[in-house]
Amino acid sequence: MIKAVLFDLDGTFADTAPDLGAALNHVLALHGKPPLPPESIRPQASHGSAGLLGLAFGITPEDPGFDALRLEFLAHYTANICVHTTLFAGMTELVSAIEQRGLPWGIVTNKPHRFTVMLMQALGYAERAACLVSGDTCAHAKPHPLPMLHAARAIGVTPEHCLYLGDDKRDMEAANAANMRGIIARYGYIDPQAELSTWRAAGAVRTPLELLRYMEA
Repeated sequence: MIKAVLFDLDGTFADTAPDLGAALNHVLALHGKPPLPPESIRPQASHGSAGLLGLAFGITPEDPGFDALRLEFLAHYTANICVHTTLFAGMTELVSAIEQRGLPWGIVTNKPHRFTVMLMQALGYAERAACLVSGDTCAHAKPHPLPMLHAARAIGVTPEHCLYLGDDKRDMEAANAANMRGIIARYGYIDPQAELSTWRAAGAVRTPLELLRYMEA
């Protein structure tokens, strides 16, 4: 029986790609480079500043100059974190249905804590979430199971009674390692070439409201 629902944030709970893309294109403009189209940014939006800057500049966190680019990116994103970001269609109704069942729900994301809280507050859901577990909450981030286990303890539900919805392979790896049921958010930021059959998920949904059938199974 499912007693709690946990969500990834970027690409699962909220459509953050427009604001992340705007921050990336702002940095590109600062360096005299043309903007990238949304369709190329979207598959990298779940991978944070490292993935996005890697896409735009072919750079890794170990390369010289990465930290300066990251600071430019984060400065713009901080000031514009929820300009175009919205919940995915059906997420509002899904959260309401979870709450009507008297079940706790929360966020487990690799997004840094300050941005997680800032964004959830801007969306109006920070106080409604039973937990907000971020990439720097624990000693390890997903795909390590520690954030998942931390969330389960925070909401007082054993991992095997938790459902986790995410849009990245690392989400399913973390869920499996924590003994949670991992469900793929197919509407999220998934690369069209991704082999979803290798993600070892318990299921997949094309819209948030489809998750209800896994809660009742």
